[in-house]
Amino acid sequence: MAKKTTVEENKKIVTDFYNMVFRDHKVQEAADKYFGSKYIQHNPMVPDGVKPFTGYFIPHFKANPEARSEIKRVVAEGDLVVLHVLSKQNKDDRGRAIVDIFRVEGGKIVEHWDVIQEIPEKAANTNTMF
Repeated sequence: MAKKTTVEENKKIVTDFYNMVFRDHKVQEAADKYFGSKYIQHNPMVPDGVKPFTGYFIPHFKANPEARSEIKRVVAEGDLVVLHVLSKQNKDDRGRAIVDIFRVEGGKIVEHWDVIQEIPEKAANTNTMF
């Protein structure tokens, strides 16, 4: 039976994975290290599995070497870790606010959900999205 991880261990697993992929662009290394044998994807535009993930992001970062994501908040409960992220394709991009939700099982990331919102040029208030 797989080892049960603590909330703090789950936070570290997910943040280390996310930074390795979306900051450092080490997609295959991160997938090999942090994904479980199954990877369930709830984004309707992406198939289940590790291969579709690496098959998308490896060429994406080759085509967009300036792309970076910055984790602004991490919230975790049980086996779920939620990241609130600023994602930009390049230095001129206003970016997107992303909420990524990951489920960790036995120390591996096995499931993912996300919600993505473009950062508008003008807002109806002076608050930021972060």
